[in-house]
Amino acid sequence: MQEILAFLRALHAHNDREWFDDHRAEWKCVQTRFHEFTEGLIDAIASFDPSVHGLQVRDCTYRIHRDTRFSRDKSPFKTYMGAFIAPQGKKSGHAGYYFHIEPAGDGLLQGSGLSAGLYAPHPVVLRSVRDEILDNGSEVAAAIAEATGFAINESNKLRRTPVGFPRGTMYDELLKLKDVFIERRITDEFLLSDGLIERTAEEFRRTKHFIDLLNRAVDYAREEMM
Repeated sequence: MQEILAFLRALHAHNDREWFDDHRAEWKCVQTRFHEFTEGLIDAIASFDPSVHGLQVRDCTYRIHRDTRFSRDKSPFKTYMGAFIAPQGKKSGHAGYYFHIEPAGDGLLQGSGLSAGLYAPHPVVLRSVRDEILDNGSEVAAAIAEATGFAINESNKLRRTPVGFPRGTMYDELLKLKDVFIERRITDEFLLSDGLIERTAEEFRRTKHFIDLLNRAVDYAREEMM
């Protein structure tokens, strides 16, 4: 991971097409290393969550190029790399496990991290998740507690309980969420120590119960949308 972090730091300092073209061979090496890591992580997660068995690297990883069409920031490249390992792949709409590597203090998240859950779910899926929270809130809360070291991300939530859901329950704050995922930061020391795939998989193992509950809600929603 040291090589990947070094490249991303340099890209952050020289985020333009000319620099990237001059360092394309280095990028190809970095991309290959990250893809090898992702392949190993898929296998490690599949050992405790068979729903991701058989995924390919391309099902879980993203382009380094940014979509700048609707952004004021016209920097052409992302300065981070990520892999989202979810049933049927990153575009399936299912909850999954996300690994993010980024130099500390730079870019999107200002550092590396792990997260598990749903980001920007379809409105029908989000309503189904909220129904799951309302009906089985104690189990959802227990699943979050099982994921020691992780915490709910509350950066995107409603100010009030959503329309159609009762106010004043124990789970009001969960019902307000628009993205439903738990997260934890990881240090460069974590990234650079031996056994990264195994240690990352063990972190994600504690989130499986939470993922299972979310994907139960996703599957209900998908039946409704058919």
